[in-house]
Amino acid sequence: MFFYKLKDKILISQSEYKELKRISESEAKESKEIIYVLNRINPLKSRRYFSITDPSLIFLKEEGIHLLQKSKKIDYDLPLWLNERIKEKRVSSLNTEYPNWQGVLTYKFPSRWKVNIVGLGDVGGTLLTGLRLLGGSCIESIGIYDKNINAIKRWELEANQIFYPFTAQKFPDVYQLREENIFDCDMFVFCATVGVPSLGEEQEDVRMRQFEGNSKIISDYARKAREKSFKGIFAIISDPVDLLCKAVFLTGNKDTSGEFDFKGLAADQIRGYGLGVMHARAVYYSKQNTETAEYDREGRAFGPHGQGLVIANSLKKYNESLSKVLTDQTVKANLEVRKTGFKPYVAPALSSGSYPLIATMSGKWHYSATFMGGVFMGAKNRLLKSGTEIERLNLPVNLVEKIKENYKELGNIL
Repeated sequence: MFFYKLKDKILISQSEYKELKRISESEAKESKEIIYVLNRINPLKSRRYFSITDPSLIFLKEEGIHLLQKSKKIDYDLPLWLNERIKEKRVSSLNTEYPNWQGVLTYKFPSRWKVNIVGLGDVGGTLLTGLRLLGGSCIESIGIYDKNINAIKRWELEANQIFYPFTAQKFPDVYQLREENIFDCDMFVFCATVGVPSLGEEQEDVRMRQFEGNSKIISDYARKAREKSFKGIFAIISDPVDLLCKAVFLTGNKDTSGEFDFKGLAADQIRGYGLGVMHARAVYYSKQNTETAEYDREGRAFGPHGQGLVIANSLKKYNESLSKVLTDQTVKANLEVRKTGFKPYVAPALSSGSYPLIATMSGKWHYSATFMGGVFMGAKNRLLKSGTEIERLNLPVNLVEKIKENYKELGNIL
């Protein structure tokens, strides 16, 4: 292995980088900072950086759906001190094929986050309420923007009047944003949407009807994020989150001639929040059947927010038929709400929005869609200072095949 020092950070590589300053292994092991392992993978299929949480990930040559599975032990004969750093989650993989890869070395992970929300409709307003109530420990402030100026004024008034007295609890200040300042933040939250089907226009998966309109809006914001050299998290709440994540990545990383230059948002900066409510809906339906009652403790959700979702009733006692019933109930849950005469937005705004956004900022486990080999795939993960850690499991073979099938279909859409 080669050892280097750049911007006061320690870098390790299996191959030589002649432009970097070489150092000894003894000097490298003295550093208390995060260690960065350099690699070269096509950015269309890989993240800029991620957390190396076990040795099998250290010299990864390919990313994909296999990131969900525990790997067989690979003996790289790593130094003891490096293995210890991996256990401490203080080692990152860093892809030097991204032109802006060195930006990772100087990025300051926020202790308290500045969050900006675009879109103050049913979902955006409810999500804002959740963040104001629950996010004081990790959110410094919340900027809000909408094309409707009265919506901005209304929510600035309403949100700042959500308050509980006689407590040390912090409530993030909510303030009005100008459009030119929407990327002055640590986390940008996209809640804008068009084409939400009216009541009475139900179909199997209403989310896909929104993709055409929402992708046009979000692609414009992807280009603006590129122009601003945005360094934070681009969080997507609007449907369909998985495909909109991909649209942001593809659009934002092309130059004016339409060629990829990867100078926009890195894949690891983009996260889709839709799986949280699908898990919550699965929990709701699981409690109605004694055979699936342990889902909340033993089960998992994988995949997109809608068709292609995979609910596993239990990782200990996986049952394909029970899982299929639970998946079908979960996918159609939004239609059940619509039958009552109301649009389903409260649970999505809180279970897919407020809670997992706060978990992301706090470094806690949650459900969201992150980049896996060219596809934004929903799974349990957390964001650490060393990068994203995706939960790795010993999955049953038939469950793995189902996840792979839906992963492939999701990748073929866009």
